[in-house]
Amino acid sequence: MTTLVSVSEVLSGKSEGEAVTLRGWLHHRRSSGGILFLQLRDGTGIIQCTLKRDHVVPDKFERLEKTPLESTLEVTGSAHKDPRAPRGYEIQASDYVILTEALPDYPIAKKYHGPEFLLDHRHLTIRAAKMQSMLRIRAKVLEVARDWLKSEGYLEVQVPIIVTAAVEGGSTLFELKYFDQRAYLTQSWQLYAEAMISSVGKIYTFAPSFRAEKSRTRRHLTEYWHLELEAPWMDLAGLMRVEELLVSHIAQQVAEQMAEELRLHGRDPDYLKRVKPPFQRITYDDAIRKLQSRKIAIKWGDDLGWDQEKVLASMFDSPFFVSHYPKGVKAFYHMPDPSRPEVTLSTDLLAPEGYGEITGGGQRIHDLKQILARIEEDHLDPKAYEWYVDLRRYGTVPHSGFGMGLERTVAWLCKLKHIRDAIAFPRLINRAYP
Repeated sequence: MTTLVSVSEVLSGKSEGEAVTLRGWLHHRRSSGGILFLQLRDGTGIIQCTLKRDHVVPDKFERLEKTPLESTLEVTGSAHKDPRAPRGYEIQASDYVILTEALPDYPIAKKYHGPEFLLDHRHLTIRAAKMQSMLRIRAKVLEVARDWLKSEGYLEVQVPIIVTAAVEGGSTLFELKYFDQRAYLTQSWQLYAEAMISSVGKIYTFAPSFRAEKSRTRRHLTEYWHLELEAPWMDLAGLMRVEELLVSHIAQQVAEQMAEELRLHGRDPDYLKRVKPPFQRITYDDAIRKLQSRKIAIKWGDDLGWDQEKVLASMFDSPFFVSHYPKGVKAFYHMPDPSRPEVTLSTDLLAPEGYGEITGGGQRIHDLKQILARIEEDHLDPKAYEWYVDLRRYGTVPHSGFGMGLERTVAWLCKLKHIRDAIAFPRLINRAYP
Protein backbone atom coordinates (compact mmCIF):
# COMPACT_ATOMS: atom_id res chain seq x y z
CA MET A 1 0.00 0.00 0.00
CA THR A 2 1.18 3.50 -0.84
CA THR A 3 0.00 6.86 0.46
CA LEU A 4 -1.00 9.69 -1.86
CA VAL A 5 1.08 12.68 -0.75
CA SER A 6 2.07 16.11 -1.99
CA VAL A 7 5.55 17.23 -2.98
CA SER A 8 5.66 19.64 -0.04
CA GLU A 9 4.99 16.78 2.38
CA VAL A 10 7.94 14.82 0.99
CA LEU A 11 10.22 17.86 1.06
CA SER A 12 9.30 18.45 4.70
CA GLY A 13 10.67 15.01 5.58
CA LYS A 14 7.34 13.64 6.80
CA SER A 15 7.33 10.77 4.29
CA GLU A 16 10.97 9.69 4.51
CA GLY A 17 11.35 5.96 3.92
CA GLU A 18 7.67 5.48 3.11
CA ALA A 19 6.02 4.13 -0.03
CA VAL A 20 4.23 7.07 -1.62
CA THR A 21 2.32 8.12 -4.71
CA LEU A 22 2.51 11.62 -6.20
CA ARG A 23 0.55 13.25 -9.00
CA GLY A 24 1.83 16.17 -10.98
CA TRP A 25 3.22 17.66 -14.16
CA LEU A 26 6.44 16.54 -15.84
CA HIS A 27 8.42 19.71 -15.31
CA HIS A 28 11.79 18.55 -16.64
CA ARG A 29 13.55 15.34 -17.60
CA ARG A 30 17.06 14.10 -18.29
CA SER A 31 18.60 10.64 -18.62
CA SER A 32 21.95 9.27 -17.55
CA GLY A 33 22.62 5.74 -18.70
CA GLY A 34 19.94 3.53 -17.28
CA ILE A 35 18.40 6.17 -15.00
CA LEU A 36 15.74 8.77 -15.74
CA PHE A 37 15.78 11.90 -13.62
CA LEU A 38 12.35 13.51 -13.58
CA GLN A 39 11.27 16.79 -12.05
CA LEU A 40 7.66 16.44 -10.93
CA ARG A 41 5.62 19.55 -10.12
CA ASP A 42 2.33 19.31 -8.25
CA GLY A 43 1.52 22.88 -7.25
CA THR A 44 3.09 22.58 -3.79
CA GLY A 45 6.64 22.22 -5.08
CA ILE A 46 9.00 20.40 -7.42
CA ILE A 47 10.76 17.16 -6.54
CA GLN A 48 13.24 14.88 -8.26
CA CYS A 49 12.05 11.36 -9.11
CA THR A 50 14.56 8.77 -10.29
CA LEU A 51 13.54 5.72 -12.30
CA LYS A 52 15.97 2.92 -13.11
CA ARG A 53 15.56 1.04 -16.37
CA ASP A 54 15.55 -2.36 -14.64
CA HIS A 55 12.70 -1.34 -12.30
CA VAL A 56 10.09 -1.34 -15.08
CA VAL A 57 9.51 -3.22 -18.30
CA PRO A 58 11.69 -1.83 -21.13
CA ASP A 59 8.96 -0.33 -23.27
CA LYS A 60 7.63 1.60 -20.25
CA PHE A 61 11.05 3.12 -19.56
CA GLU A 62 11.43 4.09 -23.19
CA ARG A 63 7.96 5.59 -23.34
CA LEU A 64 8.69 7.84 -20.37
CA GLU A 65 11.90 8.96 -22.10
CA LYS A 66 9.73 10.28 -24.95
CA THR A 67 6.76 11.58 -22.96
CA PRO A 68 6.32 15.31 -23.67
CA LEU A 69 7.02 17.82 -20.93
CA GLU A 70 3.95 19.07 -19.06
CA SER A 71 2.25 15.68 -19.35
CA THR A 72 0.66 14.67 -16.05
CA LEU A 73 1.92 11.60 -14.24
CA GLU A 74 1.20 9.49 -11.22
CA VAL A 75 4.50 8.27 -9.80
CA THR A 76 4.82 5.53 -7.18
CA GLY A 77 7.98 4.91 -5.21
CA SER A 78 9.76 5.51 -1.91
CA ALA A 79 10.74 8.87 -0.44
CA HIS A 80 14.37 9.27 0.54
CA LYS A 81 16.63 11.97 1.88
CA ASP A 82 19.47 12.66 -0.55
CA PRO A 83 21.75 15.71 -0.25
CA ARG A 84 22.54 15.47 -3.98
CA ALA A 85 18.90 16.03 -4.91
CA PRO A 86 17.39 19.51 -5.25
CA ARG A 87 15.84 20.45 -1.87
CA GLY A 88 17.45 17.36 -0.31
CA TYR A 89 14.79 14.72 -1.03
CA GLU A 90 13.87 12.50 -3.95
CA ILE A 91 11.44 9.77 -4.93
CA GLN A 92 13.00 6.48 -6.00
CA ALA A 93 10.28 5.48 -8.43
CA SER A 94 9.11 1.93 -8.99
CA ASP A 95 6.25 2.63 -11.39
CA TYR A 96 4.31 5.40 -13.07
CA VAL A 97 1.08 6.05 -14.95
CA ILE A 98 0.60 8.73 -17.62
CA LEU A 99 -2.64 10.48 -16.74
CA THR A 100 -2.71 12.94 -19.66
CA GLU A 101 -0.14 13.29 -22.41
CA ALA A 102 0.69 16.84 -23.47
CA LEU A 103 1.27 17.80 -27.07
CA PRO A 104 4.95 17.58 -28.03
CA ASP A 105 5.33 21.23 -29.07
CA TYR A 106 5.47 22.93 -25.67
CA PRO A 107 6.44 26.49 -26.61
CA ILE A 108 8.66 27.27 -23.61
CA ALA A 109 11.92 25.63 -24.66
CA LYS A 110 15.34 25.56 -23.04
CA LYS A 111 16.58 28.53 -25.03
CA TYR A 112 16.42 32.30 -24.81
CA HIS A 113 12.97 33.80 -25.16
CA GLY A 114 12.47 37.54 -25.31
CA PRO A 115 10.25 39.28 -22.74
CA GLU A 116 7.40 39.83 -25.19
CA PHE A 117 7.30 36.15 -26.11
CA LEU A 118 7.27 35.18 -22.44
CA LEU A 119 4.51 37.70 -21.70
CA ASP A 120 2.47 36.40 -24.64
CA HIS A 121 2.78 32.93 -23.07
CA ARG A 122 2.39 34.05 -19.46
CA HIS A 123 -0.26 31.38 -18.90
CA LEU A 124 2.58 28.87 -19.37
CA THR A 125 5.59 30.77 -18.03
CA ILE A 126 3.97 31.02 -14.59
CA ARG A 127 4.85 27.32 -14.29
CA ALA A 128 8.57 28.18 -14.11
CA ALA A 129 10.29 27.61 -10.79
CA LYS A 130 11.07 31.30 -10.21
CA MET A 131 7.50 32.32 -10.94
CA GLN A 132 6.22 29.65 -8.54
CA SER A 133 8.52 30.88 -5.80
CA MET A 134 7.53 34.51 -6.40
CA LEU A 135 3.85 33.62 -6.13
CA ARG A 136 4.50 31.81 -2.85
CA ILE A 137 6.46 34.75 -1.47
CA ARG A 138 3.69 37.10 -2.60
CA ALA A 139 1.11 34.98 -0.78
CA LYS A 140 3.33 34.92 2.32
CA VAL A 141 3.54 38.73 2.29
CA LEU A 142 -0.26 38.91 2.36
CA GLU A 143 -0.49 36.25 5.06
CA VAL A 144 2.02 37.76 7.49
CA ALA A 145 0.77 41.30 6.89
CA ARG A 146 -2.76 40.20 7.74
CA ASP A 147 -1.51 38.42 10.86
CA TRP A 148 0.32 41.52 12.07
CA LEU A 149 -2.53 43.89 11.31
CA LYS A 150 -5.02 41.65 13.10
CA SER A 151 -2.73 41.49 16.14
CA GLU A 152 -2.64 45.30 16.17
CA GLY A 153 -6.44 45.62 16.11
CA TYR A 154 -6.99 46.51 12.45
CA LEU A 155 -10.14 45.26 10.71
CA GLU A 156 -10.09 44.19 7.05
CA VAL A 157 -12.80 45.93 5.01
CA GLN A 158 -13.73 46.30 1.33
CA VAL A 159 -14.89 49.38 -0.56
CA PRO A 160 -15.92 50.10 -4.20
CA ILE A 161 -13.60 49.72 -7.17
CA ILE A 162 -15.96 51.72 -9.41
CA VAL A 163 -15.85 55.36 -8.30
CA THR A 164 -17.03 58.78 -9.49
CA ALA A 165 -14.12 61.02 -8.45
CA ALA A 166 -10.33 61.03 -8.57
CA VAL A 167 -8.20 60.25 -5.55
CA GLU A 168 -4.72 60.83 -6.97
CA GLY A 169 -5.41 63.29 -9.80
CA GLY A 170 -7.50 63.08 -12.94
CA SER A 171 -4.68 62.47 -15.41
CA THR A 172 -4.30 58.80 -14.45
CA LEU A 173 -7.96 57.80 -14.30
CA PHE A 174 -9.35 54.89 -16.31
CA GLU A 175 -12.75 56.14 -17.41
CA LEU A 176 -15.65 53.75 -18.03
CA LYS A 177 -19.28 54.09 -19.05
CA TYR A 178 -21.43 53.22 -16.08
CA PHE A 179 -24.92 52.94 -17.56
CA ASP A 180 -25.87 56.58 -18.24
CA GLN A 181 -23.14 58.24 -16.21
CA ARG A 182 -19.38 58.59 -16.14
CA ALA A 183 -17.35 56.55 -13.68
CA TYR A 184 -13.75 55.42 -13.16
CA LEU A 185 -11.67 52.53 -11.92
CA THR A 186 -10.34 53.43 -8.50
CA GLN A 187 -6.83 54.73 -7.94
CA SER A 188 -7.07 54.04 -4.21
CA TRP A 189 -9.57 53.11 -1.51
CA GLN A 190 -8.59 56.11 0.57
CA LEU A 191 -11.63 58.39 0.41
CA TYR A 192 -13.95 55.55 1.39
CA ALA A 193 -11.51 54.42 4.08
CA GLU A 194 -11.77 57.84 5.68
CA ALA A 195 -15.51 57.26 5.94
CA MET A 196 -15.08 53.75 7.36
CA ILE A 197 -12.83 54.74 10.27
CA SER A 198 -15.77 56.56 11.89
CA SER A 199 -17.65 53.26 11.82
CA VAL A 200 -15.17 50.53 12.71
CA GLY A 201 -11.94 52.32 13.65
CA LYS A 202 -8.54 51.11 12.45
CA ILE A 203 -8.89 49.40 9.08
CA TYR A 204 -7.01 47.98 6.12
CA THR A 205 -7.68 46.34 2.77
CA PHE A 206 -5.97 44.37 0.03
CA ALA A 207 -7.47 45.41 -3.30
CA PRO A 208 -6.54 46.26 -6.89
CA SER A 209 -5.87 49.86 -7.89
CA PHE A 210 -5.66 51.29 -11.39
CA ARG A 211 -3.47 54.06 -12.76
CA ALA A 212 -3.54 55.09 -16.42
CA GLU A 213 0.08 56.18 -16.30
CA LYS A 214 1.76 56.30 -19.69
CA SER A 215 4.94 54.94 -18.23
CA ARG A 216 7.27 52.22 -19.45
CA THR A 217 9.55 52.01 -16.43
CA ARG A 218 10.48 48.82 -14.60
CA ARG A 219 8.28 49.80 -11.66
CA HIS A 220 4.89 50.74 -13.11
CA LEU A 221 1.81 48.61 -13.72
CA THR A 222 -1.57 49.90 -14.83
CA GLU A 223 -3.29 47.43 -12.48
CA TYR A 224 -1.62 46.61 -9.20
CA TRP A 225 -2.51 45.36 -5.74
CA HIS A 226 -2.62 47.72 -2.82
CA LEU A 227 -2.31 47.14 0.89
CA GLU A 228 -3.97 50.25 2.29
CA LEU A 229 -4.41 51.27 5.92
CA GLU A 230 -6.26 54.08 7.66
CA ALA A 231 -6.55 54.93 11.36
CA PRO A 232 -8.29 57.63 13.41
CA TRP A 233 -6.35 59.77 15.88
CA MET A 234 -3.06 58.96 14.19
CA ASP A 235 -0.51 61.63 13.25
CA LEU A 236 2.39 61.45 10.80
CA ALA A 237 4.89 60.19 13.39
CA GLY A 238 2.51 57.44 14.46
CA LEU A 239 1.91 56.47 10.84
CA MET A 240 5.61 56.10 10.08
CA ARG A 241 6.00 53.93 13.16
CA VAL A 242 3.22 51.61 11.95
CA GLU A 243 4.80 51.41 8.49
CA GLU A 244 8.28 50.51 9.71
CA LEU A 245 6.96 47.89 12.13
CA LEU A 246 4.80 46.30 9.43
CA VAL A 247 7.44 46.32 6.69
CA SER A 248 10.06 44.97 9.09
CA HIS A 249 7.68 42.21 10.19
CA ILE A 250 7.03 41.25 6.57
CA ALA A 251 10.77 41.16 5.76
CA GLN A 252 11.61 39.12 8.87
CA GLN A 253 8.86 36.56 8.33
CA VAL A 254 9.52 36.13 4.62
CA ALA A 255 13.22 35.63 5.38
CA GLU A 256 12.40 33.07 8.07
CA GLN A 257 9.70 31.13 6.23
CA MET A 258 10.67 31.46 2.55
CA ALA A 259 14.46 31.18 2.60
CA GLU A 260 14.76 28.67 -0.25
CA GLU A 261 12.38 30.65 -2.45
CA LEU A 262 14.38 33.83 -1.81
CA ARG A 263 17.68 32.14 -2.64
CA LEU A 264 16.24 31.00 -5.95
CA HIS A 265 15.93 34.69 -6.84
CA GLY A 266 19.40 35.55 -5.59
CA ARG A 267 18.18 37.24 -2.42
CA ASP A 268 20.09 36.34 0.74
CA PRO A 269 17.50 35.82 3.53
CA ASP A 270 19.97 37.27 6.04
CA TYR A 271 19.73 40.60 4.21
CA LEU A 272 16.01 40.79 4.98
CA LYS A 273 16.58 39.71 8.58
CA ARG A 274 18.59 42.89 9.03
CA VAL A 275 15.63 45.07 8.01
CA LYS A 276 14.70 46.36 11.46
CA PRO A 277 13.18 49.58 12.79
CA PRO A 278 13.69 52.38 13.26
CA PHE A 279 14.13 53.27 9.60
CA GLN A 280 16.13 56.36 8.73
CA ARG A 281 14.10 59.51 8.16
CA ILE A 282 14.95 62.35 5.81
CA THR A 283 12.84 65.25 4.59
CA TYR A 284 12.07 66.17 1.02
CA ASP A 285 14.49 69.09 1.49
CA ASP A 286 17.23 66.62 2.44
CA ALA A 287 16.40 64.47 -0.59
CA ILE A 288 16.70 67.43 -2.98
CA ARG A 289 20.09 68.35 -1.51
CA LYS A 290 21.34 64.76 -1.81
CA LEU A 291 20.23 64.53 -5.43
CA GLN A 292 21.70 67.91 -6.35
CA SER A 293 25.00 66.82 -4.79
CA ARG A 294 24.98 63.96 -7.32
CA LYS A 295 24.44 66.47 -10.14
CA ILE A 296 20.83 65.33 -10.69
CA ALA A 297 18.77 68.02 -12.43
CA ILE A 298 16.01 68.69 -9.90
CA LYS A 299 14.82 71.77 -8.06
CA TRP A 300 12.72 72.32 -4.97
CA GLY A 301 9.05 71.84 -5.82
CA ASP A 302 9.62 69.04 -8.35
CA ASP A 303 8.17 65.65 -7.60
CA LEU A 304 10.55 62.73 -7.18
CA GLY A 305 10.15 60.57 -10.25
CA TRP A 306 11.49 57.09 -10.84
CA ASP A 307 14.89 58.29 -12.06
CA GLN A 308 15.39 60.47 -8.98
CA GLU A 309 14.10 57.84 -6.55
CA LYS A 310 16.42 55.23 -8.05
CA VAL A 311 19.46 57.42 -7.41
CA LEU A 312 18.28 58.37 -3.93
CA ALA A 313 17.48 54.76 -2.99
CA SER A 314 20.94 53.64 -4.10
CA MET A 315 22.38 55.75 -1.24
CA PHE A 316 20.76 53.58 1.45
CA ASP A 317 21.09 49.94 2.49
CA SER A 318 17.75 49.71 4.33
CA PRO A 319 14.27 51.16 3.79
CA PHE A 320 14.02 54.88 4.61
CA PHE A 321 11.36 57.58 4.83
CA VAL A 322 11.17 60.80 2.83
CA SER A 323 8.68 63.18 4.43
CA HIS A 324 7.22 66.68 4.12
CA TYR A 325 6.71 66.90 0.38
CA PRO A 326 5.61 70.22 -1.14
CA LYS A 327 1.88 70.83 -1.30
CA GLY A 328 2.06 71.14 -5.07
CA VAL A 329 3.08 67.50 -5.65
CA LYS A 330 0.62 65.86 -3.25
CA ALA A 331 -3.13 65.29 -3.50
CA PHE A 332 -5.60 67.81 -2.08
CA TYR A 333 -6.33 65.82 1.11
CA HIS A 334 -2.76 65.93 2.50
CA MET A 335 -2.50 67.98 5.68
CA PRO A 336 -0.28 71.08 5.36
CA ASP A 337 2.37 71.33 8.05
CA PRO A 338 1.04 73.94 10.52
CA SER A 339 4.57 75.25 11.06
CA ARG A 340 5.35 75.40 7.35
CA PRO A 341 2.21 75.44 5.16
CA GLU A 342 4.03 75.04 1.84
CA VAL A 343 4.86 71.40 2.75
CA THR A 344 2.56 68.58 3.79
CA LEU A 345 2.55 65.99 6.56
CA SER A 346 3.23 63.30 3.98
CA THR A 347 5.75 60.51 3.67
CA ASP A 348 6.97 57.90 1.22
CA LEU A 349 8.88 54.81 2.27
CA LEU A 350 11.62 53.96 -0.23
CA ALA A 351 13.28 50.57 -0.55
CA PRO A 352 17.07 50.52 -0.92
CA GLU A 353 19.20 49.18 -3.78
CA GLY A 354 17.52 51.58 -6.18
CA TYR A 355 14.00 50.11 -5.81
CA GLY A 356 12.40 53.37 -4.67
CA GLU A 357 8.93 54.04 -3.30
CA ILE A 358 7.01 51.09 -1.87
CA THR A 359 4.55 53.02 0.31
CA GLY A 360 3.02 56.46 0.22
CA GLY A 361 0.80 58.20 2.72
CA GLY A 362 0.44 60.83 5.35
CA GLN A 363 -1.86 62.74 7.66
CA ARG A 364 -5.18 63.83 6.14
CA ILE A 365 -6.87 67.21 6.36
CA HIS A 366 -9.66 66.91 8.92
CA ASP A 367 -10.71 70.57 9.11
CA LEU A 368 -13.83 71.50 7.10
CA LYS A 369 -12.68 74.92 5.92
CA GLN A 370 -9.26 73.64 5.01
CA ILE A 371 -10.52 70.74 2.87
CA LEU A 372 -12.97 73.03 1.06
CA ALA A 373 -10.16 75.47 0.33
CA ARG A 374 -7.93 72.72 -1.05
CA ILE A 375 -10.71 71.38 -3.31
CA GLU A 376 -11.18 74.87 -4.71
CA GLU A 377 -7.43 75.42 -5.04
CA ASP A 378 -7.02 72.23 -7.08
CA HIS A 379 -10.02 73.16 -9.28
CA LEU A 380 -11.93 70.00 -8.35
CA ASP A 381 -15.70 69.61 -8.72
CA PRO A 382 -17.12 70.19 -5.21
CA LYS A 383 -20.23 68.12 -6.02
CA ALA A 384 -18.11 65.03 -6.69
CA TYR A 385 -16.66 65.29 -3.19
CA GLU A 386 -19.73 66.40 -1.27
CA TRP A 387 -20.04 63.11 0.64
CA TYR A 388 -16.30 63.22 1.42
CA VAL A 389 -16.60 66.76 2.79
CA ASP A 390 -19.47 65.56 5.00
CA LEU A 391 -16.93 63.55 6.97
CA ARG A 392 -15.51 66.87 8.20
CA ARG A 393 -18.97 68.12 9.17
CA TYR A 394 -20.00 65.22 11.36
CA GLY A 395 -17.43 63.92 13.82
CA THR A 396 -14.11 64.86 12.22
CA VAL A 397 -10.89 63.68 13.89
CA PRO A 398 -7.19 63.74 12.99
CA HIS A 399 -6.37 60.65 10.96
CA SER A 400 -3.68 59.16 8.74
CA GLY A 401 -3.11 56.34 6.32
CA PHE A 402 -0.85 54.86 3.68
CA GLY A 403 -0.85 52.52 0.70
CA MET A 404 1.77 49.87 0.01
CA GLY A 405 2.26 48.60 -3.53
CA LEU A 406 2.33 44.82 -3.24
CA GLU A 407 4.23 44.26 -6.48
CA ARG A 408 6.88 46.86 -5.67
CA THR A 409 7.38 45.29 -2.26
CA VAL A 410 7.64 41.79 -3.72
CA ALA A 411 10.07 43.05 -6.36
CA TRP A 412 12.34 44.41 -3.64
CA LEU A 413 12.04 41.33 -1.41
CA CYS A 414 12.80 38.98 -4.34
CA LYS A 415 15.44 41.24 -5.91
CA LEU A 416 13.50 41.27 -9.19
CA LYS A 417 14.68 43.37 -12.12
CA HIS A 418 11.19 44.24 -13.38
CA ILE A 419 7.87 44.70 -11.62
CA ARG A 420 6.09 42.62 -14.26
CA ASP A 421 7.66 39.55 -12.62
CA ALA A 422 6.02 40.32 -9.27
CA ILE A 423 2.51 39.42 -10.46
CA ALA A 424 1.12 36.46 -12.39
CA PHE A 425 -0.53 38.38 -15.23
CA PRO A 426 0.87 41.92 -15.48
CA ARG A 427 -1.10 44.78 -16.98
CA LEU A 428 1.22 47.24 -18.70
CA ILE A 429 0.69 50.27 -20.91
CA ASN A 430 0.90 48.06 -24.00
CA ARG A 431 -0.45 44.79 -22.60
CA ALA A 432 -3.78 43.42 -21.43
CA TYR A 433 -3.25 39.86 -22.77
CA PRO A 434 -3.39 37.11 -21.71
